[in-house]
Amino acid sequence: MIHPTKHIPAEQTLLGAGAFILSHLSQPRTVTSLWDSVRGDNALETFDRFVLALTMLYVLRIVRLERGLVARDMS
Repeated sequence: MIHPTKHIPAEQTLLGAGAFILSHLSQPRTVTSLWDSVRGDNALETFDRFVLALTMLYVLRIVRLERGLVARDMS
């Protein structure tokens, strides 16, 4: 699920996973470094889910990819 519902808590959704990723993105990082720092959390059980959440953040223009680094988009 992308967003929470009555039966699905926020931390099990892509929005919750995206929020968790953002909490670990205080400075630009490589995808590998970011994955290594968040991989143990239940919100991101698999690399596929991590990529889906990261893609969602990119499509929503919350993060950007610049010179091989993922960074928050401040524009």
